[in-house]
Amino acid sequence: MTTTTTTSTARGTTASGGSRPEDERYPLGRTFLYGLQHIMTMYGGVIAPPIIVGQAAGLSGAGIGLLVSSALLVSGLATALQTLGLPFFGSRLPLVQGISFATVSTMVAVATGDGGLPAVFGAILVAGAIGLAISPFFAQIVRYFPPVVTGTIITVIGLSLLPTAAQWMMGGDPQADDWGSVPHVLLALGTLVVVLVLSRFLTGTISRLSILFGLVLGTLAALPFGLADFSAVDEGPAIALPEIFAFGPPVFQVGAILSMTIVVLVIMTETTADLIAIGEVLDTEVDERRVGDGLRADMAATVLAPFVNSFPASAFAQNVGLVAITGIKSRFAVAAGGAVLFGLGLVPVLGRVVAAIPEPVLGGAGIVLFGSVAVSGIRTLSRVEYEGNLNLTLVAVAIGFGVIPIAVPEFYDRFPEWVGMIFHSGIAAAAVVAVLLNLVFNELRRGRHKDPSVFTAGSSARLVVTTEQEQRRQEYFARLDAERLDERRARLNADVRARVRHGHGRRSGCLSAIDLDADGVPDVLEVRDGARVAAGAGPRATGPDEARLAAAATAAETEGS
Repeated sequence: MTTTTTTSTARGTTASGGSRPEDERYPLGRTFLYGLQHIMTMYGGVIAPPIIVGQAAGLSGAGIGLLVSSALLVSGLATALQTLGLPFFGSRLPLVQGISFATVSTMVAVATGDGGLPAVFGAILVAGAIGLAISPFFAQIVRYFPPVVTGTIITVIGLSLLPTAAQWMMGGDPQADDWGSVPHVLLALGTLVVVLVLSRFLTGTISRLSILFGLVLGTLAALPFGLADFSAVDEGPAIALPEIFAFGPPVFQVGAILSMTIVVLVIMTETTADLIAIGEVLDTEVDERRVGDGLRADMAATVLAPFVNSFPASAFAQNVGLVAITGIKSRFAVAAGGAVLFGLGLVPVLGRVVAAIPEPVLGGAGIVLFGSVAVSGIRTLSRVEYEGNLNLTLVAVAIGFGVIPIAVPEFYDRFPEWVGMIFHSGIAAAAVVAVLLNLVFNELRRGRHKDPSVFTAGSSARLVVTTEQEQRRQEYFARLDAERLDERRARLNADVRARVRHGHGRRSGCLSAIDLDADGVPDVLEVRDGARVAAGAGPRATGPDEARLAAAATAAETEGS
């Protein structure tokens, strides 16, 4: 049995010797500051699904407000369960849980039908129970997620999130008159600049909170221009407790349940990818047991959500990017953020304050956050072996399928509904294709050839050519530097001879102003006992260049005499 010793570092961080990076602890104040940064990053993503579904269901402002508060409450509970964990529930990783956006289209379709919101909640209950039952089996697929698969999925996660950041930068509402206006874009770019400046020139806690400070300063900058509206903060109750099945008892419809089950499978795929992604960021082990515990926490929160008038929860990929950028790996900081979410759910007035952050400000910060997720995937792909296999083809095709729904959202509109539900998510599409191709290319032994395909061979050939070009470029510049050095030495020798011929030599007995060490400052020398030494100084040790130049000067004087 091993004993873990706890020590306190100079920065106030408590680290356990030999413990996992996610178990790092910070002082209480900093822990909640780091957690608040996570919440402000993902807050817009949490409140967007209930607002969209509530509007589709024809709810009043109070009804939509209830959905928003319930979403915050469930997200806080799910985050605490995922980060702190219970036996068999929770990965104990710094993952923020929130209402999944992947379910929005399905929930809108069900909510606008005959069953309304009760049918949505009934479908979520059954689908969540199915997901909870199959979680142990789902965890077995971890062995089919090698770096070539995880790197591809993580890259697509980042790429799929960037359009959301761009929409936020333009104002968030395509129907608004000021959509894409110059003030919106400038506000977003200003927030981005603040984040970059704080990250570049500050250190310690302030640098790690650059996203949070960027959001706060961006919101303050928006106030004088009327781009931030806090008028709705006073509307509604200050404190509200959750109400069980506030919109009526659940209704169970077969079609809605089937559709929601498919979406839940997509959510589980995305959560598995996020679990592996955060493991890559933290450089910590994520095995089958840990994935299974994470999925069970995900599905347990999904089953609980309908009871308190909310929707399925899943891991938020943008917060994986925040962990990568800030280096705050502590799951306890994320758990503190979950407590903040839970508090916002109980105190709607605080939620309304956070909701007043302008979407262009969120977009400016989102460029850094979402882009870092894609870079994390690229870094993972850089460690993959591409020689003698079809990994290059795997990555190319999987990323292609992942980008299709991002570039052309209506691509699958004419396909059967179940196809669209799965492949309409670029993350799910990339995951499915990458896993299937990995099975065919790397797991199945039959029919495997020694030589790579023409695509891989062509890529390898290009890599060889690029390497040769880089080597030739370095040789060229090395030769050029040598030529320039020879020319400089020749000019210096010529200058020495010219000075000697003009009387700065032994016959005149005067001081010589020759720059022997080529530092731009003349070295005043005098002749003493037949050797050149600095004026007013003792014998001077000369380097090879000075000795050579002194010999050249002596030879020139002799030649002149």
